Amino acid sequence: MGTFNINVFGCQMNVYDADKLRAALLGMGWTQGEPGGSDVEVYVTCSIRDKAEQKVLSEIGRHSRSKERPLVALVGCMAQRTGRELARRFPWVKVVAGPRHLGKVPEALERSMADGEVRLLLDEDPREVDDLCCTPHVEEGAVRGYVTIAHGCDHFCAYCIVPYVRGRFRSRDPEGIVEEVRQLVARGVREITLLGQNVNRYGKDLPGGPQFPGLLEMVARVEGISRVRFATNHPVDFSRELVDVMVRCEKVCPSINLPVQSGSDRVLKLMGRGYTRDEYLSMVALLRDNLPEVGITSDLIVGFPGETPEDFEKSLSLLEEVRFDLVHTAAYSVRPGTRAERMEGHLDVSTKAERLNRVNQLQARISLEINLSKVGRVYPVLVEGPAPKGEGMWQGRTPQDKVVLFKGPSKVGEEVPVRITSALAWYLQGELI
Repeated sequence: MGTFNINVFGCQMNVYDADKLRAALLGMGWTQGEPGGSDVEVYVTCSIRDKAEQKVLSEIGRHSRSKERPLVALVGCMAQRTGRELARRFPWVKVVAGPRHLGKVPEALERSMADGEVRLLLDEDPREVDDLCCTPHVEEGAVRGYVTIAHGCDHFCAYCIVPYVRGRFRSRDPEGIVEEVRQLVARGVREITLLGQNVNRYGKDLPGGPQFPGLLEMVARVEGISRVRFATNHPVDFSRELVDVMVRCEKVCPSINLPVQSGSDRVLKLMGRGYTRDEYLSMVALLRDNLPEVGITSDLIVGFPGETPEDFEKSLSLLEEVRFDLVHTAAYSVRPGTRAERMEGHLDVSTKAERLNRVNQLQARISLEINLSKVGRVYPVLVEGPAPKGEGMWQGRTPQDKVVLFKGPSKVGEEVPVRITSALAWYLQGELI
């Protein structure tokens, strides 16, 4: 066996896939090497926006200047979309695997290391999954762990490439999920985040199996777990039952990502989102009526084809009305093969940039105002470790997913009471009580 290095781009599901692949390779006798100095460089790729793909292309091209050129493997969404072409373009790319063929990657790496042949493991059937049967690797002392509960998506939003590269929705076996959680907790993990392109849809393809609220309760009952989170949610599948479980189960954190994407009903219809602005606001009201301390984050796209200045102003007004804790914003990016690619009214780059800047400025103000309102309050903080910046500072999170920096001493994995003393837009500062 040789040495390997894994490079991850994109979403947390890609991080999870990388951790499973790392666990599988280490279990087979491979050694984890250094970036740029390993026998094999694996790229777990993303196609959600063109910028994510350009980063990977730059990294792959860099190996052309290397004297000790490694074997390169492309895994994930970009591999599924353009991997065949990239293997022809870059001779050092020897393994290409779609996100539903992760289970075949370790053997393909072994064989390509031995014979130098190209192996294409592309997902031909959008419903089949060949996964790795192992628990994801976690670093020593890791407090947070991630478990993917479903693959793919069936919604086919007009702008989104996920169903084309990750395939159709398929739930994992609930017992397998719970067992994976148990193993992570046995290794010291205290907070588990359940992952999926749309976790709310979990179980709807499992006759007689639990739906997502039921799965949440099953995971929350695992002995030794402190907190359970989940991401992400499609509003179409949002339910009262989910809110009830969040209220009933103390270990399920009062925190949710509920992507809205636009504040305009006209744009939401063009996107194919399946809900209206008022319906979305009703979901937010249901959450806050039952969970007054809930932390709500969202996703928002500006510059979707045909978005008028009036449509954009409705997105701004939605941010003012809802007052999200955090919003992941992006300017619309053309994704090949999606319905939006063929739509009329594509906006120029400068217009999209100007709108993105305005959205970010507004949300930064709102986030800061919300965080300043927390000053003086006490929150339980799950300690993750020393803060990346700040001598003697530790970092953790509140149940609402607020990052908190505070002065030690402290211990990784324990939950401590912290009084908030100051706030910035993206994190809080506090003192131990």
